[in-house]
Amino acid sequence: MRYQQEYEKWLQSGVLTAAELEELKAIAGDEKEIESRFYGPLEFGTAGLRGTMKMGLHQMNVYVIRWATQGFANVICAEGEDAKKRGVAICMDCRNHSMEFARAAAEVCAANGIHVRMFDSLRPTPELSFAVREYGCQAGINVTASHNPKEYNGYKVYWEDGAQLPPQHADAIARELEHIDIFTGVKRMDFMDAVNSGLIEVMGEETDRKFMACVTAMINDRDAMAKVADTFKMVYTPFHGCGYQLVPEALRALGVKHLYCVPEQMVIDGNFPTVVSPNPENPEGFYLAIELADRVGADFILGTDPDSDRVGIMVRDDKGAFIPVTGNQTGVLMLDYLIGAMKRAGKMPAHPYLLKTIVTTEMARKVAESNGVTSCDTFTGFKFMAEKKNQLERDGIGQVIMSYEESYGYMLGDYVRDKDAVTASMLITEMAAWYAAQGMTLYDALQSLYEKYGWYGEKTHNLVMPGLDGLEKMASLMQSLRENPPAEIAGTEVVVRKDYTDGSVIDCVSGAVSQMELRGSNVLRFELSDGTTILVRPSGTEPKIKVYILTMGKDAQERDENLEKYSRWVATLA
Repeated sequence: MRYQQEYEKWLQSGVLTAAELEELKAIAGDEKEIESRFYGPLEFGTAGLRGTMKMGLHQMNVYVIRWATQGFANVICAEGEDAKKRGVAICMDCRNHSMEFARAAAEVCAANGIHVRMFDSLRPTPELSFAVREYGCQAGINVTASHNPKEYNGYKVYWEDGAQLPPQHADAIARELEHIDIFTGVKRMDFMDAVNSGLIEVMGEETDRKFMACVTAMINDRDAMAKVADTFKMVYTPFHGCGYQLVPEALRALGVKHLYCVPEQMVIDGNFPTVVSPNPENPEGFYLAIELADRVGADFILGTDPDSDRVGIMVRDDKGAFIPVTGNQTGVLMLDYLIGAMKRAGKMPAHPYLLKTIVTTEMARKVAESNGVTSCDTFTGFKFMAEKKNQLERDGIGQVIMSYEESYGYMLGDYVRDKDAVTASMLITEMAAWYAAQGMTLYDALQSLYEKYGWYGEKTHNLVMPGLDGLEKMASLMQSLRENPPAEIAGTEVVVRKDYTDGSVIDCVSGAVSQMELRGSNVLRFELSDGTTILVRPSGTEPKIKVYILTMGKDAQERDENLEKYSRWVATLA
């Protein structure tokens, strides 16, 4: 039993603190717990590492952080001396142990002769991407678990373009880690010694100023806010996280006069005491914001996740009650508004592009193409959007005006290559003000877009498969759908099947097989005769299979009936 040997190795390592030893001794005899912590290392992928904060090889702790950083350092050093001089930018969020983990990563980089630029305290994820680009760094490290519950932390890695690692570099790190002993194979240097020697340089407000100058340059229509500033009221919550400073700053720079921040959630706290989950995708987390909005008479609520890369909004419906706006809906609203605002401001490029993921609403494509904007699909993950954006603009094909995915992430401008809730929060608010000047709420605006472009609807189902056998269950379901693909789903014929693993396209009516450009990702796509698309893919960071329903109807009722009908089919997969 290898996990038992690994457990004993940690106990006998001689480097654990008394508290860490005590934690491991407390699980002696609990074979299931020992196995879950030591059956293997956390898998290093394009999203880096993510896990619960405990002692163990398959957990997030300072030893795993050092080990991962040594592997990353080896890859950076292999690029040559210039790469080491260009160095690494390091950032962290509000989570417990984030600063400790960030310092540990900095110490390992410094010991390997890699120059480090480290933020003095927590910063939004997009500012890390910005810093990598602004200072010409070779790479970046961000200690964050984004919107996950308080028990989690993570380790995201970036390359020189400011985007998260492409697959080939993630694979290179994974190969390095196979040969590095977690205790004896890691180089370390005292943090203050590294600072004093110039190997670690601390970043602070000067980088904030540079970043915020880029953010506020994205404003399209200051007059729209000025027209309604005296009556426009909004509520903001950072959910105890990194948006607490720069998001309000961006909103005030736009001209918001009546900004009400949820006081209980402006407190930086990695325990997230006021919410079960600090995720703006979960509307129940907005209860304090709704109470405040009702108290002050606000019609618009905005919230960002702990590392401020995702943003969610709530608006009043036609009955005056607050309802959530999905990530798909927010993206469609933003896209339609940006196209108009950029045209009015004379900022629309000659060949504009929208980038969206394969699981993002097809309504975005309809909005883009109806307005002369080319729409391109990418795989899920902003590293793929960054790669496509870089390619389009490098080759002079076109300029990307917006990139987004359904899970509340939006990338705008040229100064970041990741989700950016700071810029998105400002532009969503600009949009809300513009509509307010027309006497419309964002709810009104969304209904008008459905009338104009069609009654599109989307629903995502998460088939959670936890435990040691979870990965086996996930693999089994994907294999079954490949070997025995459905000929019909909920009584509707499947007309096209696509497998993004090998890029194959099968016309189910004629049997013809062709190839598509996108390939190399474990995703299945079923296109139905009524225009509905259903996609199935395993999550890259959590033990679950995600099933996406993308449909439309002749009206809201038919759309909603389709969503319900296909959701019942999804339930049979679990």
